[in-house]
Amino acid sequence: MSARPGVIERYREHLPVTEDTPLISLGEGSTPLVLSQNIGPRLGCKALYFKLEGCNPTGSFKDRGMVMAVAKAIEAGKKRIVCASTGNTSAAAAAYGARYGLETIVLVPSGEIALGKLAQAMAYGARILAVNGSFDDALSTVFDLVDAIDAELVNSVNQFRIEGQKTGSFEIVEELGEAPDMMCLPVGNAGNITAYWKGYKEAKQLGMATSTPRMMGFQAAGAAPIVLGEPVANPETIATAIRIGNPASWKTALAARDESGGIIDKVEDREIVDAYLMLAREEGIFCEPASAASVAGLLKLGEMDVDVTDQTVVCILTGNGLKDPGTAEKRALVELEYVEPDLESVVNLLT
Repeated sequence: MSARPGVIERYREHLPVTEDTPLISLGEGSTPLVLSQNIGPRLGCKALYFKLEGCNPTGSFKDRGMVMAVAKAIEAGKKRIVCASTGNTSAAAAAYGARYGLETIVLVPSGEIALGKLAQAMAYGARILAVNGSFDDALSTVFDLVDAIDAELVNSVNQFRIEGQKTGSFEIVEELGEAPDMMCLPVGNAGNITAYWKGYKEAKQLGMATSTPRMMGFQAAGAAPIVLGEPVANPETIATAIRIGNPASWKTALAARDESGGIIDKVEDREIVDAYLMLAREEGIFCEPASAASVAGLLKLGEMDVDVTDQTVVCILTGNGLKDPGTAEKRALVELEYVEPDLESVVNLLT
């Protein structure tokens, strides 16, 4: 256990924790909620905040759900955990598996995976199987695999993952003193929008908040099955973390949208890249491309006749930019300026 309480210890009374549930932790949760310096004021928001989930131990929001899934797997006596992943889930599963002595098996689509994510799973010692197919093919295989090898499935279809991830809502409500008016977040496999909505509803029931936010979810245009109303056989987007054509939590994502009076829409890759660079250059926040879908969506709300003026808005930034440094190398477009190692040369270049 870490010196800082993890999400199980901090929120155990609101989680399915029994006397036999181990209070495991890597120090996940308690991530920063950062007030926008430039984007929010420009949009006329009352306040715009960024929830930096990339500050979790393995660099993404997956840790707060994975810790619950792994704790319950240990409680059930499992020795193996297994998942399908586009990167972040594998990193989280492998880290907690390594720490608590569980064999971790990861199935990944053999196409593009951000190396920063796969490198983590490798470092943690997971067994990594590259499936000749998409993420959805990998997930389908995992469903069949769990019984065959007596492993615990730790994808977001595992309801303990959702329970852990809902704690992000509690943190936001505690820090703001109330639920925001609106929350924007990326939608891939759709577990996170499901979890946050569950958390906000529970926060209201518990008297922690008097309201719930509109849930504004955004898929990448090339991987937008919920928006299109049908699975996408070959999803394509620069935002690898949400390159999913048939989300496991589809129905609950629709429920979150409809119950909250929110939307689930799509953003183009160019809009994601623009928001990604805007966050870095105007807010000093380096997130992975999928995270920027939340801000790209926020910037697009005016086109949808959604007014954010005088609204308190939270954008969930799901992962750290170091997960996918290749995008910055290709898209930041800052050329090195070569100079001689003396003061006069440097000053002449800069003036």
